[in-house]
Amino acid sequence: MTRNKKKLTPEQKAAKKKRREEYMTVFMNGKQKRVKRPPTIDGIPVEEFILRNADPIWLHQNEMREYIDQDENNGDTFLDDGEVPI
Repeated sequence: MTRNKKKLTPEQKAAKKKRREEYMTVFMNGKQKRVKRPPTIDGIPVEEFILRNADPIWLHQNEMREYIDQDENNGDTFLDDGEVPI
């Protein structure tokens, strides 16, 4: 004999959806644990979003100078190895 499942009320459904968005389940020491999800912007981590969209001035003002050099090195250049533009 199987027991029929009770349907969730709209309030319970909303609470369940909010929990799923706020927490994620991970395994630690062979057990399931619920931990808060890392913050994201448009589905990508906050740090990566900042690195993609921040300009060098903003990075400097917020003391993230180590990322300024990386941004300059990744720029698309049309010059080959060490050519000097004329």
